[in-house]
Amino acid sequence: MSLLTVGSVAFDALETPFGKTDKIIGGAATYITLSASYFTNKNNLVAVVGDDFPQEMIDILKNRGVDTAGLEIRQGEKTFFWSGKYHNDMNTRDTVEVHLNVMGDFNPVIPDQYGDCEFLMLGNTAPAIQKQVIERLPNRPKLIVLDTMNFWMDSAWDDLMEVIKLVDVITINDEEARQLSGQYSLVKAAAAIQAMGPETVIIKKGEHGALLFHGTSIFFAPALPLEEVFDPTGAGDTFAGGFIGYLASTGNVSFNDMKRGIIYGSAMASFCVEKFGAERLFNLTPDEINERVARFVQLSTFEIA
Repeated sequence: MSLLTVGSVAFDALETPFGKTDKIIGGAATYITLSASYFTNKNNLVAVVGDDFPQEMIDILKNRGVDTAGLEIRQGEKTFFWSGKYHNDMNTRDTVEVHLNVMGDFNPVIPDQYGDCEFLMLGNTAPAIQKQVIERLPNRPKLIVLDTMNFWMDSAWDDLMEVIKLVDVITINDEEARQLSGQYSLVKAAAAIQAMGPETVIIKKGEHGALLFHGTSIFFAPALPLEEVFDPTGAGDTFAGGFIGYLASTGNVSFNDMKRGIIYGSAMASFCVEKFGAERLFNLTPDEINERVARFVQLSTFEIA
């Protein structure tokens, strides 16, 4: 089934304890669509870049089967740019530079051929833009997933409350879940967020896994222990792309399908952190993904005599 992702395609410049990069391809929608491309072949993108964005980077997306007809290229303008530096624990980072550039007045234009999308992934961007996307679609998708962050809770609370009412799933980290809900317990936080609109809440806990709250049901997926983590940038977006990409491949949105989606999303995120930026997502094989998923199964399967 068709998936539409709306969000940022950008330049990142990264520094971690393992090294640093110049400008590389980044942005929430980049990670989401690359990750989802391993599960669905109807993978559509709406985003905006400047004319400084190289064709070779667009070709990376196209080579993974991402339809870029909705990627607007603005002449004479520059692409969104973010630069960050990670601390030694890799769980905290400092933003060095942010230049919104074309994202400062992003007005998503949805091509007619994307209008009948059955799965919609709203990458992290201004809540008012996310709401516009939903309203501009001629038909409501089967599943709408929203990603957001604490910045929008601080700066656009009313807009965020409006768009949360319209979605089926929200993905946020544990700190953001507590801020959004006003509850410290993640179980209480999820219930409070569900009362705002979405039936399903996914709380990402980084190296400690992810929690899925679907109605009154709860599922926990561990994170895969890795010997080395080079760069956590985009891991949450990669997780979201694997999750919704898997669901789009099945066409089902039951709790059991979402549990499997969480595992596939976690597996894709575990690849993402192994190299800088999105590089690890360019050329994975089905065998690599299946082996990684099997490791998750082994990690969390046990018997009681």
